[in-house]
Amino acid sequence: MSTAPNSRSFLKRYGWVLAGLLIAALVVVFLAPAASSDPDGLDRVAEDKEFVEKGKDPAYEWLPDYTIPGVDNEWLSVVLAGLIGVGIVFGATLALGAAVRASRRART
Repeated sequence: MSTAPNSRSFLKRYGWVLAGLLIAALVVVFLAPAASSDPDGLDRVAEDKEFVEKGKDPAYEWLPDYTIPGVDNEWLSVVLAGLIGVGIVFGATLALGAAVRASRRART
C-alpha cells in the first residue's frame, strides 16, 4: 500500500532540494573567495581589441563586483554576495516550479 505524496514527511518530500541548496551554499563559501580577479572573457576581449573605453557603466549596480557595499571584510562580502545570488536563483526556481504546477493543475 502506497501513501499519498502529501502524507510524506517534509524531509522525504524536499530533502533533495535542501541537499542541493546546502551544496550550492558550500560551493559559495569555499570556492567563491578563490575566484580569479582577472577580467572575464568579455572584459578581456574588450581590453585586447581596445574598445573597453567605449563601454558604459551600468545605471545601478546591486552587487558591484560580487561584493556587498559597506562590508569591509572582503571574504565575507564575496561570500554574502554569493549566498544572496544562490537565494535569488533558488527563489526564482521555486516560483517557476509553482507556476508550472499551477498551470498543470488548471489544465486538468
